[in-house]
Amino acid sequence: MTPLVDVAFLLLTFFMLTTQFKPPEEVEIILPSSHSEFKLPESDVMTLTLAEDGRIFLGLDSQRLRARLFGKENELKGSIEIPKENLADMLIQARTANPKLRTVIKGDKDTEYGIAEDVMDILQKTRITRFNLVTNLETK
Repeated sequence: MTPLVDVAFLLLTFFMLTTQFKPPEEVEIILPSSHSEFKLPESDVMTLTLAEDGRIFLGLDSQRLRARLFGKENELKGSIEIPKENLADMLIQARTANPKLRTVIKGDKDTEYGIAEDVMDILQKTRITRFNLVTNLETK
């Protein structure tokens, strides 16, 4: 009985140490600070990430939806780079596939304001009028 317990604990330790709970981000961003505290939704989330160099990434929390929109080869990626010209079409396809999607915008603090403005204009044209901006909560 003792060897069985030892093997069980070794397996448990192995799986705990090798499991990745969150997939690595496609692009590293530094969030701007804010005084506002608002909880983000936990499911049915569509994330638009604005990189410092102006690239736009679209991420979906559902693996099936990612496979459906971006192809089977990209279903395990957290987000996919989308050209600004194709962003409106991808947003419409995502909202058609899952009407309950809530939009979240994560932008680097050094991203040019014009890119964020363009993304918000595209959201407005695709009739996505409610979205959350992700920031770091500034503590006193």
